[in-house]
Amino acid sequence: MRDVFVVVPDGIDDPGWPSGGNTYDRHLCHELGSQGWSVHERAVAGFWGRSDATSYAALEEALRQIPDDAVVLLDGLVASTAPEVLVPQADRLRLVVLVHMPLGHRPPDDDARPRERAVLTAATATVTTSAWARRRLIELYGLPAARVGVAEPGAEAGEPASGTEAGEALLCVGAVVSEKGHDILLEALESISALSWHCTCVGSLDREPAFVESLRRRSLERGLGERVSFPGPRTGADLERCYASADLLVHASRAETYGLVVSEALAHGLPVIAAEVGGLAEALGEGGTGARPGLLVAAEDPVALGDALRAWLGDAELRARLRRAARDRRESLPRWSTTASKVARVLAEASG
Repeated sequence: MRDVFVVVPDGIDDPGWPSGGNTYDRHLCHELGSQGWSVHERAVAGFWGRSDATSYAALEEALRQIPDDAVVLLDGLVASTAPEVLVPQADRLRLVVLVHMPLGHRPPDDDARPRERAVLTAATATVTTSAWARRRLIELYGLPAARVGVAEPGAEAGEPASGTEAGEALLCVGAVVSEKGHDILLEALESISALSWHCTCVGSLDREPAFVESLRRRSLERGLGERVSFPGPRTGADLERCYASADLLVHASRAETYGLVVSEALAHGLPVIAAEVGGLAEALGEGGTGARPGLLVAAEDPVALGDALRAWLGDAELRARLRRAARDRRESLPRWSTTASKVARVLAEASG
């Protein structure tokens, strides 16, 4: 049995703060254990907001307790912001960084790129969740291609979405923050207000409260108050029921490394309309027949998104075709065991 020390942000199991990264980390730890690894988890506080001296001290103390030459897998939310702690440790520990989203890809931050570059350059290896993210990391930081692996998120087949004849039940899943594009979605929905639909936006409401309030205010002002709902986060069986009772997942995100919610929707045979950003096209994929189980539209383009939604609602043949493709794609989604096997190979090479 091989040992791996996994460093994650504190609170990854908090149902009030669900995220794709948290889901990935939890499934990965479980599957690595099932594949013969002894997983020693270390949760470090302070990395959900802007990291400071206290959070870095907590990370340094967690690493200090790990023996020399150990393999350490670090969530990028922790690792990519902490070169002061990790670069000196790279001579003592075999550091593997799991990058859910390259910090350097986000809106300009004078500090983010040099800090992330220092960490990933010093690490033994990097793993990310899509081929797009791998290309982006190599482009940003000049990392050797052989040291950057890909392990796409897995999916667990869920209850097939029953779907309604008119396709009016729209679902959006993700923390209600500007990066996820809820403002773009709302503008698109305004453009089809003459049609019949309801959109449920499931996700945390406390990360950007001013943004949430602006969405609610705008929804009321435009007469959509009863048609767009923000019930807060859902996890476990509650989230599964959301997918199973919907007709369509709508994802207007401004940035995605992969798009785990797309995989989760497809695991229920639920078609998707999404912005073509990052690795979302990889997540959407194709079924065995080669048909795409949804529509991709230009990023940050509410007109294009509105047109796609209008087509979905107005064309029964399109709905039927996308539903068949989504059910087909449901059968070919990768499993979490495959994700863990890919990460395990990187860990094994790092330990060698």
